[in-house]
Amino acid sequence: MPDAAPDMRDWPTGRLLAMAARLVEHEWHDVLQGAGLTHAGLVVLDLLGDGPLAQAELARRARVEVQTISRTVDRLEREGHVERTLDPADRRARLVARTAAGEASWVQARSLEARAIPAVDDPDALRGQLLQIVQALSARRWS
Repeated sequence: MPDAAPDMRDWPTGRLLAMAARLVEHEWHDVLQGAGLTHAGLVVLDLLGDGPLAQAELARRARVEVQTISRTVDRLEREGHVERTLDPADRRARLVARTAAGEASWVQARSLEARAIPAVDDPDALRGQLLQIVQALSARRWS
């Protein structure tokens, strides 16, 4: 007979957040995989929502190395989600833009979020509190 589930009510908040993050990440990965995307790919598609960006700017906004964003953009380009064009302001640079297929995939992935994240009583309050945590810790790490 398996052991009873632990009583998580006494867990420290950090442990609860870490556990929730891991479980949501696994579920989100599975849901996105079904849509033909990765989390990194979705981040890039999201960042391109306001228009084309250079890969270096994508990397800065995603807070990853240029090499990391390059691999993600390569995959998205192979799958038809983005296209690269020469930057008219800097002929050595290339701009990355969503394609129509990339836009459709981004919209589909956004609608799938409800499958990966269970409903909570007050989703706006949860989002607000998560934003507070992320902003505070981001300021420490990346300022």
